[in-house]
Amino acid sequence: MEESIIKKGEVIGFQTDTVWGLGCMPDDIEAVDKIYEIKNRDRSKPLILMSHDVKYLEKYVFDISAQAKLLMDKFFPGALTLIFKRSNLTAPCICAGFDTVGIRVPDSRNFREITTRVKGCVLATTSLNISNEPPCKDYREACEKFANRVKIIEPKYGESIQNVASTVVLCVNDEIKILRQGSVKIRKN
Repeated sequence: MEESIIKKGEVIGFQTDTVWGLGCMPDDIEAVDKIYEIKNRDRSKPLILMSHDVKYLEKYVFDISAQAKLLMDKFFPGALTLIFKRSNLTAPCICAGFDTVGIRVPDSRNFREITTRVKGCVLATTSLNISNEPPCKDYREACEKFANRVKIIEPKYGESIQNVASTVVLCVNDEIKILRQGSVKIRKN
């Protein structure tokens, strides 16, 4: 395997299917701290875990209900973030004091290319922006605003992005609760 695209303490910017993202290794406390500093992000807001395949994310969560599994089967890969109880493998530094963690599998060849070159194939992520400002729209904007603070990964494939955040659904104790309606439309039962 070639050398990892990301090193200890490093933060990268990358394209996904929804918005540009900011990420680091999920157990790298120094890099997680950098993400909060770069974004001026409130420490009470958690990061999420993303990979190109759900099989790499499942060990970070537990109690995946039948309803949640149906959502994963239908919308992964895609613009859906599911929040579960976190396992002991999930670093507390990304959870902002919660006992839960969000997971997502973007529908993006660019993102897949990155995570296949990362140890464990998982990144701790958030959107690439200063908190309360819109996420970067493209590679040029990402470089203009953040290249002096993070390693920006140029997209290899000519994919378009939605510029709409993912839908966020809480999946705890057999409860399915929509916390943010994004581009994936989920009906409430």
